[in-house]
Amino acid sequence: MADQRSVLALKFLLLVLFFESTFEQQQERLTSPIERAALLGLRSSLGLRSRDWPIKADPCSIWNGIKCENGSVSEINISGFKRTRLGSQNPQFGVDSLVNLTRLKSFNASGFYLPGSIPDWFGQRLVYLQALDLSSCLISNAIPGSLGNLTSLTVLYLHDNNLTGMIPSSLGQLVGLSVLDLSSNMFTGSIPVSFGSLQNLTRLDISMNFLFGSVPPGIGMLSKLQYLNLSINDLSSSIPAQLGDLRNLVDLDLSFNSLSGSLPAELRGLRNLQRMLIGINLLGGSLPVNLFPVPSQLQTVVLKSNGFIGAVPDVLWSMPRLRLLDISGNNFTGMLSNASLNTNTTTAELNVSQNLFYGGLTPVLRRFSFVDLSGNYFEGRVPDFVSGNASLVSNCLQNLSNQRSLLNCTSFYTEKGLIFDNFGLPNSTQPPARENSGKSKRKVVILVSVLGGFGLILLLVILIVLLLFFIRKTGNKTQRGVGVGPATPVPSGSSPPPPGVSIDFSSLGDTYTYQQLLLATGDFSDVNLIKYGHSGDLYKGISESGIPVVIKKIDLESHRKEAYLLELDFFSKVSNPRLVPLLGLCLEKENEKFLIYKHMPNGDLSSSLYRKTNSEDGLKSLDWITRLKIAIGAAEGLSYLHHECTPPIVHRDVQASSILLDDKFEVRLGSLSEVCTQEGDTHHSRITRFLRLPQSLEQGTSGSLTTTCAYDVYCFGKVLLELVTGKLGISASSDAQLKEFSEQILPFISIYDKELVIKIVDPSLIIDEDLLEEVWAMAIVARSCLNPKPSRRPLMRYILKALENPLKVVREENSGSARLRTTSSRSWNGSLFGSWRHSSSDVAVIPAASSARPGGGSFKQSGTSNSQGSGQNGGGDHSSSHRRHSREIFPEPYDEQDVEKQD
Repeated sequence: MADQRSVLALKFLLLVLFFESTFEQQQERLTSPIERAALLGLRSSLGLRSRDWPIKADPCSIWNGIKCENGSVSEINISGFKRTRLGSQNPQFGVDSLVNLTRLKSFNASGFYLPGSIPDWFGQRLVYLQALDLSSCLISNAIPGSLGNLTSLTVLYLHDNNLTGMIPSSLGQLVGLSVLDLSSNMFTGSIPVSFGSLQNLTRLDISMNFLFGSVPPGIGMLSKLQYLNLSINDLSSSIPAQLGDLRNLVDLDLSFNSLSGSLPAELRGLRNLQRMLIGINLLGGSLPVNLFPVPSQLQTVVLKSNGFIGAVPDVLWSMPRLRLLDISGNNFTGMLSNASLNTNTTTAELNVSQNLFYGGLTPVLRRFSFVDLSGNYFEGRVPDFVSGNASLVSNCLQNLSNQRSLLNCTSFYTEKGLIFDNFGLPNSTQPPARENSGKSKRKVVILVSVLGGFGLILLLVILIVLLLFFIRKTGNKTQRGVGVGPATPVPSGSSPPPPGVSIDFSSLGDTYTYQQLLLATGDFSDVNLIKYGHSGDLYKGISESGIPVVIKKIDLESHRKEAYLLELDFFSKVSNPRLVPLLGLCLEKENEKFLIYKHMPNGDLSSSLYRKTNSEDGLKSLDWITRLKIAIGAAEGLSYLHHECTPPIVHRDVQASSILLDDKFEVRLGSLSEVCTQEGDTHHSRITRFLRLPQSLEQGTSGSLTTTCAYDVYCFGKVLLELVTGKLGISASSDAQLKEFSEQILPFISIYDKELVIKIVDPSLIIDEDLLEEVWAMAIVARSCLNPKPSRRPLMRYILKALENPLKVVREENSGSARLRTTSSRSWNGSLFGSWRHSSSDVAVIPAASSARPGGGSFKQSGTSNSQGSGQNGGGDHSSSHRRHSREIFPEPYDEQDVEKQD
């Protein structure tokens, strides 16, 4: 018995000794004094805090982000670290101490600012390096060619920096590389042909640069490639057929380039492809019938804004996994028949807008969660199953506003060898036959028409003069949207709509019960209260399906009873991705009404410009790229309301708190309870200028006309100032407060002196020379928006184009500067502007009509605007809108003494 106990005790002792030795092995200690000195030098040069790298502790066992092997440093990860206050004052690429860490395998500084150049010795001394991540570090200048010597490298991330020059061909020597990400930089030149040697590559991303030339056919030899993104460059020529050999490719993005020719039929070899993005190029021709393989894994297909013609292959409609199909902005023709649209999904989105499709609408469209059919030649009545989830503007459909004319539809159908049935009504109009004789009769008719026209014009001028005097005397009542079609009966518990308002409640999302809202908000507890709004109190909640929502609680005893109905009227007639989505409503209570909106994770601009953090720095400021992205998004939303709605719609509450931001900081305009159509005739100002009559819009603040688009432009100018200066509250300021702000800010905004704007720029922004020019341009646009005279404020569509191309605002039109640069945050649009310095006398020059497909623009998707300023012509010139050039001149900034607010 005693022997057994001795054996057990001995086994236990051996076990303890084993675990102790194992633990000691796991607790690596740094044995090299040279490497310890190198780490201390790195700690000092980067300004790292003692809480991350305590000076007296062993680096291998205590320091954050340090791993060791055999007593030497093998991995360094400083991603997400904060510098000390002293280190933040002079950040630099201070990593010279890494020279002595000869066994280093991984260095990750992602998101840690390292302004400066990658040292050439990186590729000469760090020969064991396997992973290098320097993304989002503010690195500049060129990539040293010596990086090609790091033959052990498997992962290289250099995206989201300011790297310039050409991509070194020596990177093709990194044969063990599996991931190469060089996106969001400023590389020029062509894609190195040597990339065809990277046989182990699974991910290649060189998007959002300034690369030109053709796509190297050698990329088709990268058999392990799964992700290929060459988007937002200036690549030209045709798509190489060799790309069809990428059997393992899952994601292909070639969008926003200048690729031409037709799609090669060899792309059918991409049997594992899930996303195909080839939109916004110069491609053309017909789609090969066998382009898409069967069976197919495709979930997203975007071919928009090219020049494709002919019919769409039937197999494209029948892919069971498809979630998004966007073929808008082409010249596709044919009918959407029941036989072809047989997808079995109910969550897919379909966008066939701005094509030449015709015929009736098929019931199979009910299977799509959203369809955009605008800008085609569909005819007939609008079926109930598409009225709530579709854009149908500019077709030949009955009972919809903004449709094509009867003659236009009839002519189009005749060209196709079809008969337009005039919506099933008798006596359908056929296009007039062309006559080759009777020229003398035509001359007589023309002469009589001209003489009659002069008389009619004289009569119209007299009537217009009388009408204008009558308008000035009596004023105009605010107009609301006219009802479209028969109104759906008002749900029980709701008030009758105001005069002139007819609401289609079936298009307003789901109907919620009051009990559901109580559960979602915890009985509307104060914990879930977001804020007390001027049109209702806002609460956050979780729906029964687990989706975050925002619920507006409207007390009819303290708010205008018709306000919520006017907002519902707006949502029933207007839909755009830049507007906050209305998910549903609850009208069952007599004195309380509830509107349910989609929750925006990043709140509104007023709360996101500076966000509290847990770090010692206290507040985190939005970077400039995000601020510019927000400004463009808000301008897109307002441009849609002003220029794509008929009659134009005025927001009337444009400020930072009404600019909502989703999880990607895409803009959704909120605070829509005050919207209204523009007061009076939209052409009133042009007529009065022509007749030299005084304008009611040119009033002082006593007039305070807030129902004009010029008022929105004025308020948007305040938002832009808030983005530039970082001064919270400018956009919500009163007249007196704004005058004080103007006296402090506007003297430093001059078209002739860039350096002045530095004195008012938000000090938390980190900007280089090019970004400073963009800040300067936004400040100039803001000042133009704040012109005291509404007629001298720019139109919102010009503001949008100026923000999309900010360098064109401040650079001479005939200068030899580099081509217009854009980044990931900017909507990509090639419309060019004349210089602000072009003419000091120009107030607003109306651009020449640019060619566009008939029917007007379709919905803009998030962050993208490719239909601004598009006109209508019957000719069908379908050049891509993002390639159009015009002689548009943005209005000159107003005089420096004009600082007081006038609406």
